[in-house]
Amino acid sequence: MAELNRRPVASLWIGEKLHYINQLCLKSHLLAGHPTTLYCTDTVTNAPQGVEIRPATEIMNIDMDIVEQTSASFLSNVFRYKMIRQTNAIWIDCDAFCHKPFPDHMTHIYASHGFLGALNCGVVYVPPQSALVDVLLDYYENLPDAPPWFNKNQCKKLDRIKEGPHAVRIYKAERTAFGPQAFTYFAKQTGDYDKALDSSALYPVPFQLNDVFFDPHGRVEDHFTDTTMSVHLYTNGTKPWWRKNPPLAGSYMQRMCAQTGITPEDALK
Repeated sequence: MAELNRRPVASLWIGEKLHYINQLCLKSHLLAGHPTTLYCTDTVTNAPQGVEIRPATEIMNIDMDIVEQTSASFLSNVFRYKMIRQTNAIWIDCDAFCHKPFPDHMTHIYASHGFLGALNCGVVYVPPQSALVDVLLDYYENLPDAPPWFNKNQCKKLDRIKEGPHAVRIYKAERTAFGPQAFTYFAKQTGDYDKALDSSALYPVPFQLNDVFFDPHGRVEDHFTDTTMSVHLYTNGTKPWWRKNPPLAGSYMQRMCAQTGITPEDALK
């Protein structure tokens, strides 16, 4: 194991068992020298050795009723900024593979993704006492009737959803209204949008092409540049077959598991 002498990173896990892709990504940060903390709502017993397990309640209470009405990742959109404010760690999604360490001097770590140019918050760091963290936490804690960027159709859709807590209604109207949409909108408001890294730094492979990670003939590394630090593996878009079966020999996923000492067969769905 590498000496853990770099910046700390942290994530949140809701559930009892990690999939091998999550094990792979967490361990990749340890091997790069990043102290890695996993905040958990349940007792997780299959995290890679060296990952520090902490209760999620150290950062915030996770309302499981809200989670059941939305998704396991929904409240992570609030959690990550509270975690940054309290611990000064870099937030990493559990499907973000560390290609190379995050530089000590970098004060803004986030980037655009996909083909549309919106910012993603799958890997993110901003100074804890920043205007961007302020407005994001204020948005989550004092939800408006509708997100300020909603167009007429989105507002009408929201109005038609009558049941459930307000946060759930917003989620059902627009799934990413708590995640990338909020982060992109408020980064523009605070002047932080232009500080974003190029997509190749954190999301070198567009999420529309995520099957390439499992293709033995895929040329995943052709997407990388000298600036690539993280490779997002997009488990939300992973087809069920890949969740239930080990990666094929020669695929990027299989090669990274072999490189980090992860045994996929031990943690399949």
